[in-house]
Amino acid sequence: MRLTKTFKAFFENEKSGGILLLFVTIISLYLANSSYQTEYVAFWEKDLGGHSITHWINDGLMTIFFLLIGLELEREIYHGELSSIKNASLPIMAALGGMLVPAAIFLALNFGTATQNGAGIPMATDIAFAIGILSLLGKRVPASLKVFLTALAVIDDLGAIIVIAIFYTTTISFANLAIALGIWVVLFILNRMKVQNLIPYLIGGVVMWYFMLNSGVHATITGVVLAFVIPFGNGDENSSSYRLQHFLHKPVAFFILPLFAVANTCIAIESDWHEGLNHPNTFGIILGLVVGKPLGILLFSTIGVSAGLCSLPKSLKWAHILGAGMLGGIGFTMSIFITILAFKDPETIVFSKIAILIASILSGVFGLLYLKYTVSRKHV
Repeated sequence: MRLTKTFKAFFENEKSGGILLLFVTIISLYLANSSYQTEYVAFWEKDLGGHSITHWINDGLMTIFFLLIGLELEREIYHGELSSIKNASLPIMAALGGMLVPAAIFLALNFGTATQNGAGIPMATDIAFAIGILSLLGKRVPASLKVFLTALAVIDDLGAIIVIAIFYTTTISFANLAIALGIWVVLFILNRMKVQNLIPYLIGGVVMWYFMLNSGVHATITGVVLAFVIPFGNGDENSSSYRLQHFLHKPVAFFILPLFAVANTCIAIESDWHEGLNHPNTFGIILGLVVGKPLGILLFSTIGVSAGLCSLPKSLKWAHILGAGMLGGIGFTMSIFITILAFKDPETIVFSKIAILIASILSGVFGLLYLKYTVSRKHV
């Protein structure tokens, strides 16, 4: 399969970004449990304009990450793996299974308890980490598996965004929401008028983010909805969408996501940390990501192919799909993000983050070893 120039650039950035994420996470965990613990933890909680530094990263900078996800999703819909029903059906089915089965496993253990709101945590896949691990196999894996995992992760993130918008929105200020939507309509009109200059869209996006932040709907949703009013045109290198997407790739991969990881893995691990793993919440997260993800992805892919809803590319085998499913269990960024929205109790958040780290490590190791010993030496 010939990879497009845009996809190659995306894959390379995500690959390097995944390796950087791993590095900064280790550093952050070390500092949070060293002699610098008090100062390090206090730094991220420092008040800045009425909110902590971590809050600004999670609600502000992560909006840019979601803008990039939206732009990538738009490109996939117009020119990529999601541009036709035939190409899109397999990763869509896989993503559905990868979201529904982990959530079902979590709810089976937590339904009716104070932690049932965490069902969205094991539904997520971290694109950067998953692709970063896959890239370690180099030419062992077929190009179609890289495309499949990327499309799966993008759809998965879209699902997470929908979950955030529907289930993690509390009190809604309809006045602020209406203003935000009104700004989006104005930007949509500019799009239809073929205004290519990015400045009015970016200024409008910032104002829309402010009103979305005060509406009760999570502000990061602004990034996704803004992406779909950025002029796409024919999608070439001169289009506004392409230029913005190309510009954002490196800042997101090498600054925003690492900064998010550092701020949110600032976890002081106590000597009794393992006791929290006995809780249905943490057990549900680990089981959902490590078992539920590959099971759901493989099961729904099999159902889709058997029912004639989609087909398995010639260069892919079911072993590849299972391996991709294992890597899909690397929740990390998105899982931590949903954890922050799902829970208010600091202890529950800490134990959930530890569970996510354990599950992501296990999924990454299992996926890497499984693919390493089940795929042929060269595919490209």
